[in-house]
Amino acid sequence: MLRYALTRLLSLSLSLVAASLAIFAAIEVIPGDPAAYMLGLNAAPETVAALRDELGLSGTLWTRYLDWISGLATGDMGLSYTYRVPIADLVTERLAVSLPLAAYALALSTAIALPVGLWAAARRGRAADLGIMAATQLGIAVPNFWFAMLLVLVFAVKLRWVSAGGFPGWEAGLGPGIKALTLPAVALALPQAAILARVMRSALIETLGQDYIRSARAKGLSRAQALRRHAFRNALIPVLTILGLQFSFLLAGAIIIENVFFLPGLGRLIFQAITQRDLIVVESVVMLLVFAVILVTFLVDLAYAAVYPRLRRR
Repeated sequence: MLRYALTRLLSLSLSLVAASLAIFAAIEVIPGDPAAYMLGLNAAPETVAALRDELGLSGTLWTRYLDWISGLATGDMGLSYTYRVPIADLVTERLAVSLPLAAYALALSTAIALPVGLWAAARRGRAADLGIMAATQLGIAVPNFWFAMLLVLVFAVKLRWVSAGGFPGWEAGLGPGIKALTLPAVALALPQAAILARVMRSALIETLGQDYIRSARAKGLSRAQALRRHAFRNALIPVLTILGLQFSFLLAGAIIIENVFFLPGLGRLIFQAITQRDLIVVESVVMLLVFAVILVTFLVDLAYAAVYPRLRRR
């Protein structure tokens, strides 16, 4: 197990290095000078040059990359060009919104998808199954930002049950914070629940064809009982993979949703940093999100290897 873990860790570490090179290269080829953008079009060249020196933009690309990546390795994400504060402080502040939002959305999608997938598999080929598959296909096809705007129109504008956006802060209390995150979490959760329900249904149907399920049925268990007692646990393997990937997506992919609801999370921070040419914030936050994805992948791989020892020999 230790050898397998070290092998996977080495592989994912190489992926992390490759990702850092790709992110740094992609950001650096974006046209425009952050120093010139901050000082305005009429700034004197010597003033722009001085600001570039202050921001650390005057060195070679290789030197700047090494400074950036060594800082990340030691926990120093750099200084924001726009806010003039450590990026780590900005990230910590925004994670207080993005992490609960991602966890809330993941909990909702799981609570919806698992029973729906089980229900569809138990009624394979019937009207209920066809209806669920049509609904999940619609959930996958509809963009979550369109669904978010629909939720705002119905529950904020028409019914006035919640505010249309904003976040009061956790210091206002747990109730107001959860209330402010509910509509964004629903907008994020439903498309993910549709994907997860389809995966759950397919995994259950495949599991029903196994010999141990047929033996259970031969002993007198009904199809629904065999599903709940035996197939469900074994069908969770592919579902766990999707759950791990979904959490990473919900954390990293909520840029549009956070902007729709004016939530001060990581997604909105990235959007604001792009518009303000705050490249060091974009680089560091995107790299943090890539690290989160790779870490979740590593943990899922370890969980698989613990459950299925045959994977350790691959």
